[in-house]
Amino acid sequence: MKPRENMMAIFNREQPDYYGDFMAALDFAPDPVFAADSVPDDGLEHRDSWGTVCVKLPGSPGKHPHVTPENAVVKDVTAWREQLKVPALEGLDWSAAREFAAGADRSERFVGLFSAQGLFERSHFLMGMEDAFCAYLEEPDDMADMLRAIADYKIAVLREAARQFQPDVVFFQDDWGSKQNLFLPPTVWRELIKPLHAEIVAAAHECGMLFVHHADCICEPIVEDMVEMGIDIWQGAIPQNDLPAIQERTRGELAIIGGIDAPAVDIEHIGEEEIRAEVRRAIDAYCPAGRFYPSIPSGKCFRAWNDAIVNDELEKYGRRWAREHPILEAGQRPS
Repeated sequence: MKPRENMMAIFNREQPDYYGDFMAALDFAPDPVFAADSVPDDGLEHRDSWGTVCVKLPGSPGKHPHVTPENAVVKDVTAWREQLKVPALEGLDWSAAREFAAGADRSERFVGLFSAQGLFERSHFLMGMEDAFCAYLEEPDDMADMLRAIADYKIAVLREAARQFQPDVVFFQDDWGSKQNLFLPPTVWRELIKPLHAEIVAAAHECGMLFVHHADCICEPIVEDMVEMGIDIWQGAIPQNDLPAIQERTRGELAIIGGIDAPAVDIEHIGEEEIRAEVRRAIDAYCPAGRFYPSIPSGKCFRAWNDAIVNDELEKYGRRWAREHPILEAGQRPS
């Protein structure tokens, strides 16, 4: 099977050649929205396209906000309309994305749109984490209005990307929690984030895209909500969530990527067999429920040797597990 075909077999509960990371079959087009919102990886402060002061260290996977009371874009959520300037989509050059998509073999691999900083992340990028938390609880109406503006922008980007180069998948980042819990109380998240996020998911589907939501954190309290919003695949599922219970609670309606305990294997002074054992544990524990893609939730190990071992064991054991645990078609009996 080609990589895309194999990943869709898992998604559709059909027999794959192997179990592995869905993201390994996805290539991102170089789109101008992501490019405009990026900052140099020189360790210095730069403003992104929304005006947030960010720092990206050399070799780091992404930018980090460096928001202070002095440089915050939105200093008072009740005055967000006067303080926030939403980036313009007009006049952007999509030619590189179109050229990339035109040259892609979509029978082999997915063409993806990378959508960083979803509703929650963008809100604290604009205000700083503490002030954003306070605004969610103390000024929910104004926060809802600001989130509406962010959601409208996200939806407009999806529609423009579909018009320009028709992505197969949108990879949408919004970390809703930490390794211990959700950032917002579930009631607040359901009131302010969920309805708008559901609109974003619906827009992606209207544009013919699979919706892959990245959140490498605790999402256990809201997994039924993720299904209700229409999320196709949850990427970043850390094993600090009770993943077998989540698979049972969602009745397989939420495909999942992740499961390997990255902090346990992406460390110095660890033996090769320890790394391989953790990969096998994740496959054995989570693949039996189906629609599961074993991987490092954050995408990769940051130590090259560790990452190579993880990928080698995924290739070997993921293929062996698929062979030894065939998915039976209706009416078939085990041999």
